[in-house]
Amino acid sequence: MRIFMTTTPSYRDHPAEIRDDFTTDQRWETLTEEEHAIWRLLFERQAGILRDRAVPAFIDGLTGLGIAAEGVPNFERLSDVLEKATGWRIVCVPGLVPDEVFFRHLSERRFPSTSFIRSRAQLDYLQEPDVFHDIYGHVPLLMNPVFADYMQAYGQAGLRASSRDSLHNLARLYWYTVEFGLIATDDGLRIYGSGIASSKGESIYALESPKPNRLGFDLKRVMRTKYRIDDFQETYFVIRSFEELFEETAQDFQPIYDEMATASDYEPGQVLPEDRRFAPNPPGTDSAAA
Repeated sequence: MRIFMTTTPSYRDHPAEIRDDFTTDQRWETLTEEEHAIWRLLFERQAGILRDRAVPAFIDGLTGLGIAAEGVPNFERLSDVLEKATGWRIVCVPGLVPDEVFFRHLSERRFPSTSFIRSRAQLDYLQEPDVFHDIYGHVPLLMNPVFADYMQAYGQAGLRASSRDSLHNLARLYWYTVEFGLIATDDGLRIYGSGIASSKGESIYALESPKPNRLGFDLKRVMRTKYRIDDFQETYFVIRSFEELFEETAQDFQPIYDEMATASDYEPGQVLPEDRRFAPNPPGTDSAAA
């Protein structure tokens, strides 16, 4: 998933020039038929799964962008549509980028996306983000004005972070919202996090399995909660609306960082007495959350 670098980035072979801001050219015309075929396979598989599981804003974003099953999208064409809607553009990067570069792009309404796509052997698990995760998973919600503003504010918060000692708290906010967030709707829990939306298994598990915790969003609680990177999540945090998410995080995080410096972390599966819990959706239905 697209989360912060803790080591020097290791890029895949990339024939195009890498610029000072770590952007490069997509070279869409060099994509192979096999790469487009893998996109089609992933797209068609998720289309059926997400129809009644993703938040409507995600489906609306896919439609509005014209992201379809035909093949890997051309970033320039996609950006032209996105920019008219919310002022965002997609920039191609060769892999995970350093923290400051990542934050800078978000703060200036540029979403960094890789251009490579997973192999058929990696359809269900990939350690680092590929173009399907980045474009299919992330970009549709950038068509939503409130979520688009939240992403920019997140980038600005990253640039203001006083030291790397607090970045792990900020990373948790990204993880539990942008990557693995759930939202409560009148029709039940719905997916908005890209890490769920781009995963066949987790799209079902996150909403319907009795195993994980589904807890009401609380900013400090989220920032103190560790997460899993090697398996499905043990805990998901549930927002009521994108407006709620934006309002809860539209503040100076420094006082929270100071508080977190002396506070203990919560384990990924830990539930506190004060946590507000949500029931899973009944399998294969649109029943409302408890």
